[in-house]
Amino acid sequence: MLSPLELTLLLLAAAVLGVVAFRSMHLPPMLGYLVAGILIGPHTLGWAEDSSTTHALGEFGVVFLMFSIGLEFSLAKLSAMRRTVFGLGMAQVLLTIVLTMIFGWLVAHFSSRLSSISWQAALAVGGALAMSSTAIVSKVLTERLELESEHGRRSIGILLFQDLALVPLLILIPALANPKGDLVVTLGWAACKAVIVLVLLLFVGHKVMRGWFRLVVKRRSQELFMLNLLLITLGAAWITEMAGLSLALGAFVAGMLISETEFKHQVEEDIKSFRDVLLGLFFITIGMLLDIRLVVEYWWLVLLLLIGPVLVKFALVAILARWFGAPLGVALRTGLALAQAGEFGFVLLNQIGALNLLEPLIVQLILASMVLSMLIAPLILAKSNAIVMKMSANEWMVQSLALTKIASRTMAAQQHVVIAGFGRTGQSLAKLLDEEGIPYQALDLDPDRVRDAQAAGANVSYGDAGRRESLVAAGINRAAALVITYASTPSALKILHHTQQIAPTLPVIVRSYDDSDLDKLRSAGATEVVPEAIEGSLMLASHALLTLGVPLRRVVHRIQTARGERYASLRGFFHGVSDVSDGDEHLQVRLRSVQLTESAHAIGKTLAQLGLDALGVEVTALRRDGIRIDWTPETILLAGDIIVLCAAVEELARAENRLLKG
Repeated sequence: MLSPLELTLLLLAAAVLGVVAFRSMHLPPMLGYLVAGILIGPHTLGWAEDSSTTHALGEFGVVFLMFSIGLEFSLAKLSAMRRTVFGLGMAQVLLTIVLTMIFGWLVAHFSSRLSSISWQAALAVGGALAMSSTAIVSKVLTERLELESEHGRRSIGILLFQDLALVPLLILIPALANPKGDLVVTLGWAACKAVIVLVLLLFVGHKVMRGWFRLVVKRRSQELFMLNLLLITLGAAWITEMAGLSLALGAFVAGMLISETEFKHQVEEDIKSFRDVLLGLFFITIGMLLDIRLVVEYWWLVLLLLIGPVLVKFALVAILARWFGAPLGVALRTGLALAQAGEFGFVLLNQIGALNLLEPLIVQLILASMVLSMLIAPLILAKSNAIVMKMSANEWMVQSLALTKIASRTMAAQQHVVIAGFGRTGQSLAKLLDEEGIPYQALDLDPDRVRDAQAAGANVSYGDAGRRESLVAAGINRAAALVITYASTPSALKILHHTQQIAPTLPVIVRSYDDSDLDKLRSAGATEVVPEAIEGSLMLASHALLTLGVPLRRVVHRIQTARGERYASLRGFFHGVSDVSDGDEHLQVRLRSVQLTESAHAIGKTLAQLGLDALGVEVTALRRDGIRIDWTPETILLAGDIIVLCAAVEELARAENRLLKG
């Protein structure tokens, strides 16, 4: 038997390897934890045993997960989404439980082998199956930029209610498992204890929490702040456990109390890594419970328990979303997003097994089906658009209508700017373009933002810039430039891929968090990449130099030089710019992409032979076969090459003429 230290080391090693493997496949790390637990568990390789140490680590993971959910609990947020959360979300959870109880009664009634399934067990299993994975859904929606879309908002609203529903379920299930006394009395006593403890924690704790945190913060010690945070979280969990309730309930209340203070964001940042590590260990312990031999032996039952709940849950969520006013396509996408099992389902299933509400074999089969449903969830979400298209004939018409609206707004536009994303950055850019009299067309997936912006007169349409059809409808083949205003490399790469097929010479400016993906974005066709981190550091440096007494002229010169070195398209822009008046447009430096046709004069010649430098023109990039290549003045040009030039307008015209006609 392994010592606690050896077991912890084994779990950590399995966690690292599992996360590395699944991240390399672009899958959620939670699935890596589950698979790692299955492999090292007592039912597979047998390296780790199902011991009190693993249970303790798993419980701590749940405690800190519930604490994080408490931090996100906001009355204002719930009020804004109340119809989705307490209407759609509550209906989904309650109906899932009711359908599971009906199915459990039918199974117990017609099967002598499973006649021991009680209504209490069916209710508990229904609660577990009602949960969906917040981690998987939020990650995929964020990566696909669909978090603010109609189906994204409905999905998040339902997930929020599922998170809240876990709290009463954690109280209810142990009460249902108590065979002593009358059930009504048992539930009443549990409810009384919960009310008393919650009143003490919420009202007394609320008054104490803010003052206590201020006292701790005044000591100006990060170590003390973290120790205090752990004390409050585990202390609240201990209080609820002593009252006969769950550890998770106390942690949830502690998080909710801190969410009302000004220290919420600092606590979120400090607890994040600690929470993720313990939560990862919890998922490993869940994986360790799975017996692969039973899964293989009863594979048909596992398959039935996988397909049945996923299909029923998909249909239930889609029907409810439609009933609550969602268009058919949105309802179907919401159902697909929430069809899988969730991490809280494992918490409840673990409780069901510990309370012996079900036979171990049934718990194993349900556990296996839940793990498999989470493994296939990213694949379902990735194909959700194609699935919806096949299931709904009207979806083609809806999307065609949306594309027609975009096209009608840009039909007369020429040499306009296509803006991908109309958040704060996109709106600031649109304002500057308006002031310069430059037309633009923006695409955004937030329906409320689009509606409000259109009412204010902005040229923005509801559409996904990551779709080829949306870009074509926005007139990208007639545009002067494309600007991707949000920092998401996967989405930017998708947009760049479509742009290279539709308008390979179009200049594309991409926003990024930092320069870690610089080469990847440039190779995909980005004319320029603007990293937030570098721009932020330049502004910090300029203010710091001014504060230290460095003359303004020197500061401006240094910042301009740094930008000129960093951005190829800005080189040479800063010399004599102040001398260019509004009427001297012919002197302003611009970018232009020139594609060499089969009959172009420059084919077979080198850049040095063409003498573009003598015209005052700088070559900033050379693309060949859709890839940005390293070039020298001796590089021989081929048909199809795209040359990015930087110069004043008149010089650009002469250079283009030399490249194409000689």
